[in-house]
Amino acid sequence: MTELELHRWLTWTELGLGVVTLVALIFIVAPYGRTTRAGFGPLIPSRVGWILMEAPASLLWLIIYLQGRHRAELVPLVLLGLWQLHYVHRAFVFPFRMRLAGKKMPALVPAMAVAFNTLNAYVNARWVSELGRYDASDLTRPTFVIGALLFLGGLSINLHADEVLRNLRQPGDTGYRIPQHGLHRWVAAPNYFGEILEWTGWALAMGALPGWAFAFYTFANLAPRAAAHRAWYRERFGDYPAQRRRLIPLVW
Repeated sequence: MTELELHRWLTWTELGLGVVTLVALIFIVAPYGRTTRAGFGPLIPSRVGWILMEAPASLLWLIIYLQGRHRAELVPLVLLGLWQLHYVHRAFVFPFRMRLAGKKMPALVPAMAVAFNTLNAYVNARWVSELGRYDASDLTRPTFVIGALLFLGGLSINLHADEVLRNLRQPGDTGYRIPQHGLHRWVAAPNYFGEILEWTGWALAMGALPGWAFAFYTFANLAPRAAAHRAWYRERFGDYPAQRRRLIPLVW
């Protein structure tokens, strides 16, 4: 089996994992964040868990990228920059910005995330710097431009939504409140909406199946969780706005 054949097989494996994840999360609410609960094994500090599960998506991706023959070419470097813009923040900034003191998550969650992020790092990084073919003119390709702008717009939404949630609490406060700013006025999980936009933009800019495999997996992972967030809010707060959607403003 050639590396290209192996890569194609792993890409389809990632797509298959997306289908399995979507079906599973329709019936099982992922046990982390506000929906953390007993019954999923030993718990670890949430801050440690976030770093453990997101760091491979940044560091391993970079290591794999640097093995490719096209690592110094312009378009792969731009794609590298977009990827790291998200994951450096997610792995090394977000866990220290959010108010996670005293919170825990099942060790199973980062363990499963590390396994997926290892697969995803290889599938995407190896394509960008070795198996794919990009020319400098791709920077002006409409799908690349639209994809990059969509990625940056989604990142902005994601960061702002997280900041709104962070500012709901004062230091030492562990309670929950209904967020009222930004896209939180329209949907229960604007941070997830932003992240789905990011990776849809990534797939457009990348212009290859590995990017779409990750975009689909992101949707499969986050859409059911957005629905669970809305259900959690409505159960906990009797005054939760009835018109607020789950994930997509005015739609769902």
